[in-house]
Amino acid sequence: MPEPRQISLPVLGMTCANCVAAVERSLSKTEGVESANVNLSAERASVRFDPQKTNLQTMIGSVRKAGYEVALGEGNILVQGIADSSDALRIERAVNALEGVLSAQVNLASERVAVQYVPTMISQNDIRQEIRKGGFKVVDEGKDLEDAEMLARQKEIANQRRYLIIGLIFTLPVFMLSMARDFGLLPMALAHAKWLDWTFLVFATIVQFYVGWHYYVNGVKSLRNGSANMDVLVALGTSAAYFYSVAVVLGIVPGHGYFETSAVIITLVRLGKYLEAKAKGGAGDAIRKLINLRPKKAYIIRDGIEVEIPVDEVQIGDIVIVRPGEKMPVDGVVVEGHSSVDESMLTGESLPVEKKAGDPVYGATMNKLGMLKFEATKIGKDTALSQIIKLVENAQASKAPIQNLADKISAVFVPVVIGIALITFLVWYFLVPLPADAEVSLLARALINMVAVLVIACPCAMGLATPTAVMVGTGKGAELGILVKNSESLERAGDINMVVLDKTGTLTRGQPNVSDILVLDFAGGEERLLQLAASVEAGSEHLLGEAITAAAKLKGIPLLEMSAFKSRTGKGVAAEVDGNAILIGNQAYMDEQHIAYDAFTSEVETLQAEAKTVILIAINGKLAGVMGIMDTLKEGSQEAVQKLHEMGLKVAMLTGDNQRTAEAIARQAGIDEVLANVLPKDKVRQVKTLQEAGKVVAMVGDGINDAPALTQADVGIAIGTGTDVAIASAPFVLISGDLRSVPKAIALSRKTLKTIKQNLFWAFFYNTILIPAAALGLLNPMLAAAAMSFSSIFVISNSLRLKRFK
Repeated sequence: MPEPRQISLPVLGMTCANCVAAVERSLSKTEGVESANVNLSAERASVRFDPQKTNLQTMIGSVRKAGYEVALGEGNILVQGIADSSDALRIERAVNALEGVLSAQVNLASERVAVQYVPTMISQNDIRQEIRKGGFKVVDEGKDLEDAEMLARQKEIANQRRYLIIGLIFTLPVFMLSMARDFGLLPMALAHAKWLDWTFLVFATIVQFYVGWHYYVNGVKSLRNGSANMDVLVALGTSAAYFYSVAVVLGIVPGHGYFETSAVIITLVRLGKYLEAKAKGGAGDAIRKLINLRPKKAYIIRDGIEVEIPVDEVQIGDIVIVRPGEKMPVDGVVVEGHSSVDESMLTGESLPVEKKAGDPVYGATMNKLGMLKFEATKIGKDTALSQIIKLVENAQASKAPIQNLADKISAVFVPVVIGIALITFLVWYFLVPLPADAEVSLLARALINMVAVLVIACPCAMGLATPTAVMVGTGKGAELGILVKNSESLERAGDINMVVLDKTGTLTRGQPNVSDILVLDFAGGEERLLQLAASVEAGSEHLLGEAITAAAKLKGIPLLEMSAFKSRTGKGVAAEVDGNAILIGNQAYMDEQHIAYDAFTSEVETLQAEAKTVILIAINGKLAGVMGIMDTLKEGSQEAVQKLHEMGLKVAMLTGDNQRTAEAIARQAGIDEVLANVLPKDKVRQVKTLQEAGKVVAMVGDGINDAPALTQADVGIAIGTGTDVAIASAPFVLISGDLRSVPKAIALSRKTLKTIKQNLFWAFFYNTILIPAAALGLLNPMLAAAAMSFSSIFVISNSLRLKRFK
């Protein structure tokens, strides 16, 4: 049975949380769809589905059924070498088989392949690569491939601008002349001219049914899907003012028309949506910056000659040449040259990294000094940059738990507002007497107050409060080398009160060295002891064993053949070398093997007090020597711990070392609590114990050896995992190995969570205060429309402040 698949669809036309609910509901009802989460700010639908029960076309159809569109990319690719219809059919089959491609058609006469695809799933580069695999030549027409999704969104912004301009052209004359008439600024003959009312009717009709037609169409679709969104409120409110005014002009009811009210409301809402669309575009800047980091060309050696090719034509195994000032086109391993490379776009660290033969390089990083030749090892979607972009996109498309409250309120918000509006109308019409000096009729007063309630209500701000902050926060994190895999962990990290640091490779360099060799009851001397120990440890993969082997190699001591190798995880190893039975391990291992070491307790304690790990060596049943192995603190570890303390966090260290050694290292780093003698399998239990004591725990480790503990922790933070960002077990991945990124990540989470709470407070406060104000007749409908538009823009602007996080 195939595994469920997950895809991301770019959705156009959503304006509020009710739109999100409509798309989610429509997708969730689709057979084969297991879950659907829609992010309003990112305008993405993340769908998990069974590929045997549904397909891409069906899911796109479900989005359209809900009344919204999916942003699709279109390409017209020039291909050489299409000989006949069988070649054309072969290309069509190959391209149509690609996930994310909706259709591919070959025109034999023009030698072009017309493709339609979902840009969040596949790019034109991927399609071109597939055509090349078939043996055809794809012609580079000298123009950059467009970002299809961005193009669709720019088109939507252009449409909003066009409607706004038309709205302004017809609304401003109506508003200005109407206000001038109301304040007695027009000549008497003009003020009472019948043709002026008919001009208002014509202009307002254009605004109502051309500029505002979108609100009717989307409102009907929303109601058809079992929900009611902002479009329903705008359509109802403006229609009430417009049709009442029509009745006044036609003489059906006496009184004053309100064409300026309906026209101004629609135009102001259009203005708000236009500004909102532009601001939402700013929230996605981080992803676009990452995408734009990719170089367009690459220089490779083919048949002994250097040639320039498009970057998507680079193959694994190609030798790539990068000169000073140029970017690495793909990931690879240096085969020739020496240089320093700026990797800040990956790690957030500004200092260049030295590169020589055998060192890895990553696509989009900048070569600073010398020329490098490297072998391409990862291309396309497999590069570190592509993995990072994918992780950030997935995080931005996820939904934070704090959003659930807004979603629940939004689900009933519009029906409740409509109910309040009806009650407002009835109360003002039947229960509140009209003052003797009133300039409006009873019906007009009740109607205007009802319209104000309908227009002031804003579910958009509630819907945008969380996703915009998450989108900007995760994007800023990517710039700093902090990758957040989902918004739930971003929210959770803001509540952390305890940070647990794995020692080896996280707090320390992870490259221990033998610092002391004490020969005890052994006649062979220091070199012989080291030779025997290193010969045994040659069969071990433990870092301490590697340190012993490295010490022997450094001194030029040859290793001997060993046999009967046995290992006890977290304790020690045993083997036979040159006729000797050798045991190497910690005190627990010696106790287990009944090796006495009491006579040398003072030597052991002295080494432990110096923060050295003590390794005991027994030969033929007797303790022969002791080695001290030291792993120094990473640069920045003390500063990172100090910063965590300044943030009010407790810091613990988790290690397999004995208590005395662990405490010595903890003193150097300034750590509060030490969890020593912890075997790898017991790390999960230690984290669980802290959680049971009421701690909200962040576990920081290397992402592979510490995987179970990272998963158990409230927030797992994998540090220094390099390019394997996609497989790390933790929801946070810090690409740099610098521990100072941990307080940065927690500070960013706190700031994001604070921004979300500010946004939600504003959205709820705004509606709680202004809806009653409108119902009490204290708010003009035109001011209500302006305030409604402002609320969404405020929420987005507040989220965009996260881009300035330092």
